[in-house]
Amino acid sequence: LTLVSSEIIQYPTHYIYPKMAKLSLLLLAAIVAISTAFAPNAAHTATRVNQLASPKIEQQSSTTSLFMAEDMTWEGEYPPSKVLGPIMSKMPSGTLAIISMISLGLCVYSCVQSGLLLREPGAVETGEWVKAQYVLMGFGGPLAWGTHVASWIQRKNGM
Repeated sequence: LTLVSSEIIQYPTHYIYPKMAKLSLLLLAAIVAISTAFAPNAAHTATRVNQLASPKIEQQSSTTSLFMAEDMTWEGEYPPSKVLGPIMSKMPSGTLAIISMISLGLCVYSCVQSGLLLREPGAVETGEWVKAQYVLMGFGGPLAWGTHVASWIQRKNGM
């Protein structure tokens, strides 16, 4: 290897550094704001100390509760089928897997067709590449993810 030129290439720093400084300041502010969420609140801590030092007075709790709320906690690798709701908890895993594959297929088809429409001349300027049916089919991606997780839950639960 031979050195062709001994010139050092200098990039214009006056364009990069002010933007980077603003971005760094923004990121630092975000980190500080997020980290304060995990710091103990002094007023809240003092209240807890006062509660510990004072005698306990039992409060009467309300006897009304939500009749629809169920405990959805579980122990182990996978949840029970009841977390899927009243409809999907009764569906077999094979049916949920087929729904997942169809939803994913529709999403991929809509993405490909939208990509082809983007290549048409003038489609971006006029907005012709946005089709309602492709936007609707695009929701198949999240639906495919949810139904494949539901299928896995049902398979683990023996359905």
